[in-house]
Amino acid sequence: MSFRETRNFCIIAHVDHGKSTLADRFLLRTGAICEREFRAQVLDDMDLERERGITIKSSAVTLNYKRGDTTYKLNLIDTPGHVDFNYEVVRSLRACEGALLLVDAAQGVEAQTVANTYLALECNLEIIPVISKIDLASARPDEVAAEITASLGISTDEVYKVSAKESTGIDEVLNAIIDRIPHPSGNIDAPLRALIFDSKYDDYRGVIVYVRIVDGRVKRGDMIRMMHTGNVFEVQEVGIFCPGMTARGELAVGDVGYLNATIRTVQDIKIGDTVGPGTDEKIEPLPGYRDPLPMVYCGLYPQENNEFGDLRDALQKLALNDSSLVFEPETSQALGMGFRCGFLGLLHMEIVQERLERESHIDLVQTAPNVTYEILLTNGEILRVDSPEKVPTPDKIEEFREPVVRGSIIMPSEYIGPIMQLAEDRRGKYLTTEYLTPTRVILTYELPLAEIIYDFYDKLKSLSRGYATLDYDFVGFKAGDLVKVDILINSKPLDALSIICHREQAERRGRRLALRLRKEIPRHLFEIPIQAALGSRVIARETIKATRKDVTAKCYGGDITRKRKLLEKQKEGKKRMKSVGSVEIPQEAFLSILQERDTEK
Repeated sequence: MSFRETRNFCIIAHVDHGKSTLADRFLLRTGAICEREFRAQVLDDMDLERERGITIKSSAVTLNYKRGDTTYKLNLIDTPGHVDFNYEVVRSLRACEGALLLVDAAQGVEAQTVANTYLALECNLEIIPVISKIDLASARPDEVAAEITASLGISTDEVYKVSAKESTGIDEVLNAIIDRIPHPSGNIDAPLRALIFDSKYDDYRGVIVYVRIVDGRVKRGDMIRMMHTGNVFEVQEVGIFCPGMTARGELAVGDVGYLNATIRTVQDIKIGDTVGPGTDEKIEPLPGYRDPLPMVYCGLYPQENNEFGDLRDALQKLALNDSSLVFEPETSQALGMGFRCGFLGLLHMEIVQERLERESHIDLVQTAPNVTYEILLTNGEILRVDSPEKVPTPDKIEEFREPVVRGSIIMPSEYIGPIMQLAEDRRGKYLTTEYLTPTRVILTYELPLAEIIYDFYDKLKSLSRGYATLDYDFVGFKAGDLVKVDILINSKPLDALSIICHREQAERRGRRLALRLRKEIPRHLFEIPIQAALGSRVIARETIKATRKDVTAKCYGGDITRKRKLLEKQKEGKKRMKSVGSVEIPQEAFLSILQERDTEK
């Protein structure tokens, strides 16, 4: 089969608009799987994906579709829809020539619909708009087609309407893929050039690399070179996804598949790298991927200190499969040795933690999430801070800058008032209002990232009865009246619970955290003060009263001075214990405090 009969495409959409269901129907229609093998979300092979009903990792599959006397090879890449996995979408788009833009017939154009369309246009892909779920009673395909034209500038004549559940319109879409998406361009006789768009670690075979062949070909026994590191490896197996890994004789121009070589360490692979021939022949590397910018940081610590090495190995293997995860070792006075990890968002953070616990069987303690800040020091230097412990003393800070995003909220027009109030409460700066149709509107605000990473999305859904959707893009760092709130237990700072917040919120959040700690820390034989402080100024305090022992219980009558003497002795002992004694904070207390979200923020 010539590469002229090959089509590489992906499916992009907002969350829960039916990408995986449509991909399942393509697999059935082309015979990649039979009815007996069919199950919902065939390409979502992670337990977390199936439990949550979302796509987390991009998945590739090769479909053979016969039209007339010609058989076409359709390489499909299914992509996530959530904003936190935007980087997965970008990687998939770079491996394709076209994209199916899926829009729910009931929900219409939503935030990630617009964002993913612009990503596809930046990659110069041919976009085929498809309206899904037309079998629903609430479907309004004609109105949604008008929304697509209004918001994306795509003619309604080019829109396809399908129901993956009832197999309606599937052949029309497959034919459109063949007719409208261009075949791959490349030189079969040129030296090998392949783009690494994903990878994973196998305990038995080492590193498996997912590639898109741009020029040349590769087969078992060939020597290949990683352009980023210069290391040379021997190919042991090449193949395609059908949908499981299926070995083939070779991969050639336009093919999307995998190769397994003598790669044994995760450091030898970089997502976006170019695979070239193992000879000294000079080739032009392919444009790779821009490194993702982590937006949320938190500390991950093993509950058992002797599992630190296991956690490091688990993070390295996970980073191979998720290149948007960054981490570096750190030490906490309270929690011991662990890692400072960077994520693209809160959902990404939750998924990484769950994957680590499930796949590596490590019990983790997670510190409170926070965003990255920039600090202009008095000496003119700019310091990038991803943890409250790294914030210098106030006398060294000239300007405190916080990350700001441009948020687009798409919703029914009847909810404009409550959602504008929500954005204003989160220190949002109003930018624009744009009507897609008389009943649907895009509201644009500039918002501090720290104000939306906790529960903004939940409150947005609650206020709009589930109809509003949010997408945001990082704008930059802007100066703000920010402070670091320290938590002191018995006059000693507890680094794991420090937070950075706006000065107006400092007292309220410090008081609430101190109150929570008072409920969680057990009573000791001495009084324990819990304080929230800005520098040397205490802004909130709670006190855990001492447990009392009846030292006069053995006294039966007699002189009252004897009882007084015993009570004075006890008082002196408590005073001495308070100055030299250490407060024991159980791990369960840390766990409940750190994992409890700041829902009143």
